[in-house]
Amino acid sequence: MSIELRNVTKQFGQVAAVSNVSFSVNEGELMALLGPSGGGKTTVLRMIAGLEVPTTGDIFIRGQRVNDLSVQERNIGFVFQNYALFKNMTVFKNIAFGLKIKKWKRADIKDRVHELLQLFGLEGLEKRYPHQLSGGQRQRVAIARALASKPSVLLLDEPFGAVDAKIRQELREWLVTLHHDLNVTTIFVTHDQEEALEVSNRIVIFSRGHLEQVGTPREVYETPANEFVARFIGVMNVLDAEVKGGVARVGELQFPAPGRRDGSKVRIGFRPYAVQISTDLTLYPYRAVLRHTFFLGIMLRLELELASGLILRSRMTKEEYAQLGLEDDREVSLQIRNFRILSSDTSALSPEQEVQHLMPPTIGEHI
Repeated sequence: MSIELRNVTKQFGQVAAVSNVSFSVNEGELMALLGPSGGGKTTVLRMIAGLEVPTTGDIFIRGQRVNDLSVQERNIGFVFQNYALFKNMTVFKNIAFGLKIKKWKRADIKDRVHELLQLFGLEGLEKRYPHQLSGGQRQRVAIARALASKPSVLLLDEPFGAVDAKIRQELREWLVTLHHDLNVTTIFVTHDQEEALEVSNRIVIFSRGHLEQVGTPREVYETPANEFVARFIGVMNVLDAEVKGGVARVGELQFPAPGRRDGSKVRIGFRPYAVQISTDLTLYPYRAVLRHTFFLGIMLRLELELASGLILRSRMTKEEYAQLGLEDDREVSLQIRNFRILSSDTSALSPEQEVQHLMPPTIGEHI
């Protein structure tokens, strides 16, 4: 185990920024800390780095309790969102800075910096100053500097937040390749769900200082632990329904809800992918009108209105849309292939909250 947090709480005055958080990071893992602003993810990262001290609880790095160890003693590389490069130093000197502080030999520093320049695609830029670099190049220099002394752990705080969308995408792909090549245990903070899903091996999701779920990208997307995670990761249709005769009903829609008492209120959740539509009005049990089509690149998001006024979101490829001959204001039939009865708290899912299939799902289908 590379990093472990055990019942960690951090209070600032009467405010608990992090409440009783426990999770572990495997050796060589690339883990994302994901959540909205104020969720506690950056505070967790700073406690691992030694920049903040837990109020209660323990932090272990490679089996050693580090609560009382200084930043320097933890052998951690830390990269901030705003690069924090030394403006009056060249690329070479920025990367070499930590090695000089640690009194590496001059020849070893030169070899290590040139190794990193080559690895990070920064060759030929070693004499430039930060203001002479692009945002993507500055972030690469910052990460190279953090890795120069061969730390056991690399921590990244919103590493791509200061660059534009195109450069951010390039840096994501580059980070995955770099991590594969170096196999350094890496934790990065982000509020970007797509970034976390695309880059990480596992995701830790925070909300208001509480840990909501830990899992692989597929696990947190397909089996969210509660309604917060379901809404925060990707898009989900969420409907308030009432149970009668073992069936949850909302408008004309009906969902099996065995074991639920009559009159109880439940929240039904399903991904847009689960809403299957056809121009054959006899094929599926419900009817709706396609009110609007949103273009999302290779995918399209469809907004459907049922007779009761319910609005559902569906998603399909451009090819599927063209094959069906769809257009706005056209009437369609629809079915919901699978759904979840959502938990509103942070507890684990109970058996009845597992995915309910109304139709056999296709292989690899997302809910």
